Amino acid sequence: MTQIDGSLYVLTDRRAAGERSLVEVVHAAVQGGATVIQLRDKHASTRALVELGRALLEITRPAGVPLIVNDRIDVALAIDADGVHVGQDDMPAPIARRLLGPDRILGVSAGTVEEARQAQRDGADYLGTGDVYGTPTKADAGIPIGVSGLAEVARATSLPVVAIGGIQPGNAAAAIAAGASGVAVISAVIGAADPEAAARKLRGIVKKELEMRD
Repeated sequence: MTQIDGSLYVLTDRRAAGERSLVEVVHAAVQGGATVIQLRDKHASTRALVELGRALLEITRPAGVPLIVNDRIDVALAIDADGVHVGQDDMPAPIARRLLGPDRILGVSAGTVEEARQAQRDGADYLGTGDVYGTPTKADAGIPIGVSGLAEVARATSLPVVAIGGIQPGNAAAAIAAGASGVAVISAVIGAADPEAAARKLRGIVKKELEMRD
């Protein structure tokens, strides 16, 4: 299993970035302590994703921060990204693992105990678990599972669990206390007026809670 530090996992979103350059916003997030960046854009063309992915790699790779591509294994392989994240309705995880090979990172969305256990059997390196608190950035996220649902998933697997869905500074600690090893955010960093400061604050909250748990 490939190890991943998902303590502050930041997903890209052009709408959340507003008029600002998404590349510059991601650079600020990495400067603030983001430990993983996910390239996520359901509407961009393949060429646009490749171009953006290459630009992001110029930021993430020197910083030692993995770049994960959402869903698009072809784009990940084309730009030599560090891995891919797939949802329950995307490419099946066993096929994704076969295409990626053993050395790249494979993340899988898992909102239930059954999905988590299956993802582990299928070769996932980490789980994205939620929607925890409710999020406006994913219309099909379903009913929030809350910290109790997050805790159930975390107990059911030995994989790192990254909590996602409505995470912000006021509730990040509770997600870690429930068993998550990190938090995944969009608006809380990409949409922040100062992405670097926002990332630094969230990273500090997560780090403190993890240290208390240990």
